[in-house]
Amino acid sequence: MARHPGIRSNWRLTDRSGRIWLDLNPVVFFSAAALIAAFVSLGLLSLDDFSQTVNTLQAWIANQTGWFLILTVNIILGYLVYLLFSPYGSIRLGGPEARPDFSLGAWFAMLFSAGMGIGLMFYSVAEPIYHLLVPPHGADPGSIASYEDAISTTFLHWGLHAWGIYTLTGLAIAYFAFNHEQPLSIRGVFRPLLGNRVDGFCGHVIDTVAAVATLFGVATSLGLGARQINAGLNYLYNIPASATVQLLLIAGITAIATISVVLGLKRGIKRLSEFNMLLAALILLYVITVGPSLFILNGFVENIGLYLDNFFYLAFWNETYSRGDWQNGWTVFYWGWWIAWSPFVGMFIARVSRGRTIREFIGGVLFMATTLTFIWLSVFGDSALYVELLWPGSLSGAVQNDIASALFVFLDKLPAAGGMGGMSPAVTLVVGTMATIVIVSFFVTSSDSGSLVIDIITAGGHPNPPVLQRIFWAVTEGVVAAILLVGGGLTALQTAAISAGLPFSLLLLFMILNLNRVLSEDSAPVVVHHSPLDPDL
Repeated sequence: MARHPGIRSNWRLTDRSGRIWLDLNPVVFFSAAALIAAFVSLGLLSLDDFSQTVNTLQAWIANQTGWFLILTVNIILGYLVYLLFSPYGSIRLGGPEARPDFSLGAWFAMLFSAGMGIGLMFYSVAEPIYHLLVPPHGADPGSIASYEDAISTTFLHWGLHAWGIYTLTGLAIAYFAFNHEQPLSIRGVFRPLLGNRVDGFCGHVIDTVAAVATLFGVATSLGLGARQINAGLNYLYNIPASATVQLLLIAGITAIATISVVLGLKRGIKRLSEFNMLLAALILLYVITVGPSLFILNGFVENIGLYLDNFFYLAFWNETYSRGDWQNGWTVFYWGWWIAWSPFVGMFIARVSRGRTIREFIGGVLFMATTLTFIWLSVFGDSALYVELLWPGSLSGAVQNDIASALFVFLDKLPAAGGMGGMSPAVTLVVGTMATIVIVSFFVTSSDSGSLVIDIITAGGHPNPPVLQRIFWAVTEGVVAAILLVGGGLTALQTAAISAGLPFSLLLLFMILNLNRVLSEDSAPVVVHHSPLDPDL
């Protein structure tokens, strides 16, 4: 790959042996670092004012721009479906002779671990129960309609729209990087629109927004992961659930993530992602085996039907006539969260997807990943609804008391096959500990993958930036997650995701225009103009 001007303008620090210690775009690196430092300083100087500001900001963004985020994610999904069935689908990322760098299994494990890991562990039990208690679309609590609404709404938040955001970002970055020799960065996607200005101020702004959005998106997930790990340790081992413990968890797991960063993509992230998937699959099989197996299987089939039957209503619903505010804390938060994550997940998926065709890319990232997500949600979500149906209040009480503990209460209450009692304390301890390890592992994968991506962005699109810079960003992610958690709890985490996702949603729409323009130009037939004197005429 040619060394692009965006990389040639980097600051580089080497020692006498020629070893590279720093290789960064100074404008993007220091601008992103300064914005993040200003945010952290604000949180440290006045936690009370910070919390109040966070609440006000979240309310304003959700109320005033929620419609725009909802419209954006639907436009993205529609465009991807068009690409899937268009002639462009046969184009190979990297050119006709390119072949995938990773096996299908390793590729899928990495993209799924980076894209959904911590969030699914946090919400797969709690969210359906929460929607059952407060049905968002007018059903009576406890009715059959409320159960159907609970699972279909959860599917909406974790389904095609979420993965569509990742798919578009990853595909655009991969195509421009591997087929047009642009830097592996967000700015490269905008060259058709901005021309050479993408190498200057405009490109710096785009990459700075992407780096900040990525960091806050990852920090949000790290904060959620720390809360859930602490809740699990409290439930299983009576370790206090407190801000101090959560800060220690963030520090410890950030240290582990730093080690993974040093090991690199193939030795660190790849192996950890495969370990994540293996352990998560074991827990999934456990729940299917000892839980309400037939209920889960029936539910999976019916859930797909409910999702498709209500697809357009749920996708475009905006509380216009009910004039409620439920959506602000759920759907709008999710779209902001996924969009904030899209530079990170999209660039990471692009980094590991060279050699795939566009159709294979969309099929794997959008449809296969969504299918696996739906399987996970059906197994855990339907089992949770079943437990609540047998013992009303057993899970709903946990969700209302501490949403982070819902998964561990669920594992404790899970009915054995053919029985109606909870599991033995020993089994609960073993399975709960495994679940905690999975959360930690996803936590580490998200942190080191995020560090790699932010480092690539701030290094001008360099695909293999120095390790020292990755360490810096890994530590920074941990610090920001800690400040968000202490300064405003879950609300601060949600606000960080929404506020970071809002400006990047505009870039996603322009990304569609740029990608479609270049695909059209690359696929246009070559017109040969003959001279009137050409003897072959």
